[in-house]
Amino acid sequence: MSKIPSDIEIAQNATISHIKEIASKINVTEDDLEYYGKFKAKLPLHLQKENPQGKLILVTAMSPTKYGEGKTTMTIGLTDGLNTIGKKAIAVLREPSLGPVFGLKGGAAGGGFAQVIPMEDINLHFTGDFSAIEKANNLLSAIIDNHLQNPKSSLHLDPKSIAWKRVMDMNDRSLRQIIIGVGGKANGTMREDGFNITPASEVMAILCLSKDLEDLKKRLGNIFVGKSIDGKAIFARDLNVVGAMAVLLKDALKPNLVQTLEGNPAILHGGPFASIAQGTNSVIATKMGLSLGEYVVTEAGFGADLGAEKFFHIKCGQSGLKPDVVVIVATIKAIKYHSGLGEESLNSTDSFAIEKGFCNLEKHIENIQKFGINPVVCINAFPDDTSDEYEKLKALCLSKGVNAIVSTAFADGGKGAAKLAAQVVEAANSLNNNYKPLYKTTDGLEHKIKTIATEIYGAAGVEFSSKSRTQLKMINDLGFNAFSVCMAKTPSSFSDNEKLLGRPTNFSITVREFEIASGAGFIIPLLGDVMRMPGLPSFPNAEKIDIDIDGKISGLS
Repeated sequence: MSKIPSDIEIAQNATISHIKEIASKINVTEDDLEYYGKFKAKLPLHLQKENPQGKLILVTAMSPTKYGEGKTTMTIGLTDGLNTIGKKAIAVLREPSLGPVFGLKGGAAGGGFAQVIPMEDINLHFTGDFSAIEKANNLLSAIIDNHLQNPKSSLHLDPKSIAWKRVMDMNDRSLRQIIIGVGGKANGTMREDGFNITPASEVMAILCLSKDLEDLKKRLGNIFVGKSIDGKAIFARDLNVVGAMAVLLKDALKPNLVQTLEGNPAILHGGPFASIAQGTNSVIATKMGLSLGEYVVTEAGFGADLGAEKFFHIKCGQSGLKPDVVVIVATIKAIKYHSGLGEESLNSTDSFAIEKGFCNLEKHIENIQKFGINPVVCINAFPDDTSDEYEKLKALCLSKGVNAIVSTAFADGGKGAAKLAAQVVEAANSLNNNYKPLYKTTDGLEHKIKTIATEIYGAAGVEFSSKSRTQLKMINDLGFNAFSVCMAKTPSSFSDNEKLLGRPTNFSITVREFEIASGAGFIIPLLGDVMRMPGLPSFPNAEKIDIDIDGKISGLS
C-alpha cells in the first residue's frame, strides 16, 4: 500500500498559480493588488460594497472532538464544489494562529485535497496581520503603564482598575497572571497584569468588526482602559494613542487573497477564536467576497453553540449581514464519541451509537432552526465509515426535516463536494429561511446571557459568582448593558464542563467573571475554567516541525 501523503506534502506538490491569475477570476485588476510575493496579495477596501448581492453560506459544526471534524476542510471543499458545478464561489476564512499551529490543534488551512495555499505561509506569519494586531494591542499597554508612572499625567489612572491585558500569539500559560513593575527606582510600583492570546485581543475583534479605517479608529478609541482614582471611566481615546494604533493596523485592515488547491479564490482575514472571542473572519472580507462572487462560503469557529451563535448575534447584528444557508459539519466518529462510546470502539460499526450520539448534532440542528434557518448537514467522510452508518445518520437528520449529504472533499477535492454544493445552492434559493436573532441588544445583559444559556446550550439556569455580580453592576453603571454577549466557554460541551458530552440536561452554567470589549461592542462572560491564554499540550506540534537546508518545511498539519 502506498503511503498517504500528508497535508503539507499535498500542498507542496500542488500547482500554484500567480495571484494575479486568481484575482482575474473575480475581476480584480493587477492595479488593485498589493503583492506579498507571487502567491499572496492584499485587497483594497474599495472592493467591498455596502449592500452586496452574493449569497452567504455559513459553515459550522457539531460539538468538536479531539479527532477533528474538518470544518475548514469542508468549507474549502464546498467552495471548490460550487465552482465545480459552475458557480462563482469564494471562500472567506480566518487566518491561523501560531498558538494552535505549534500546540495541539495544528494549522487552519484545510486538509487533504481541500486546502488553501501557500499552506506554509498561511499557517505561519502570512502577511503579518497578527503581528500588527499584537503590536497595536501592546502599544496601548505601554502607554497605559507610561501614564501610571508619569507624575504629570492628568488622567490619574487607578492601577487596580486597569482592564487591559497584553497579548502574544503563542500558547504560554505562564503568562496568564504576571506581576509587572511600573516606573523607575524613585517612583516604581508593582501591579498585577496578564497576557491573552492574540486571537482573544479586543484589537482583533475590532479589526474584524470594523467597516473601514474611520470605523476602526472610532472603535479603538472606545476601548475601556480602566478608571481614574476618582471613579471616572478612561478610554483609549483619552490616552491619545488611537492614531498610532491605527497606523500599525493600516495594512492589517486589508483582506488577503490566496487560492485553493483547485485554483479558486480564497480571502483570509482576521482570526478570533470562537471559544474565547467572536470566532469569525472580518466583516470587510465577507462583504468583499459577497461583492466579488455569487457565493461566499465562510465559517464560524468550533461548534454552532459558539461560532454560529456569535456569528448571528455579533457579526450579523453589527454589520447587517444575513446568512442564506447554514451547513453543519458532522462526522460518524464524532457522533459515536458523543454517545459515550470508548475510544477503542470508535472505528467499529455501531448503529446504536449513531442513534444515541445523534443527540448532540440534533441540538445543533434545533439551534440553527431557532434562528429561522433550516440547515444542511455535511457528513465529512472518513475511511472507516460504512454506508449503513451514513444511511442511519441521514435518516435521523431527515426526521428533523434536514438533508444530510456525504462529502469526500478531503480525498476528492471539489468533485467530492459537488452533491453538497448542489444541495446548498437549492437551500440558498429557498424561500423558507427567515433569519432572526434570539435576543435584542436592548435587552438587559442578564437576559441575553440567560437566553444563550437556556436556548442554545439547553441549561436550566445561570449562576453568577460574587466577583461577576460586582463586575456586572459596574458594566451597567458604565452604560455597556446594550452590548452583545460573547460567551467564553469550553467548545467540547454545550455546558461549561467539557466532560458533559452529548446533549446534557439539568445543568447550570456559572459566570466566573467578565471582560469588557467596549470598542468591539460586546461583553465577555467567562464560564467555568476557560482561559483566554491557552496552554500547550504534553507533546506539542512544535516538536514535529522542522526546516531543511533547502528551506523545505516539514511537520506542519
